[in-house]
Amino acid sequence: MKLIFRNHALKRMFERGIEIEDVKHIVETGKIIHDYPEDQPYPSYLLLGWKNKMPLHVVCANNELNEVIIITVYNPDPFIWNKDFTRKIL
Repeated sequence: MKLIFRNHALKRMFERGIEIEDVKHIVETGKIIHDYPEDQPYPSYLLLGWKNKMPLHVVCANNELNEVIIITVYNPDPFIWNKDFTRKIL
């Protein structure tokens, strides 16, 4: 599996101290918690995974070459997400 990182994702990862290996782990083991079928140029989806007991969300898409495009990565805000970080509450 080849990961393609958008500039936005790399910038946010740097700001948030998230490593490429963390993202790779989430892509390989995370759970899809939301689909965005209308996104362009490819439908995307939101993954939930964990880094050292901390939740991590990765928004990504698959292109026609079966590459995984990493759009953004963030730590979900516990004031916006439910206790298991799978649904927004606000």
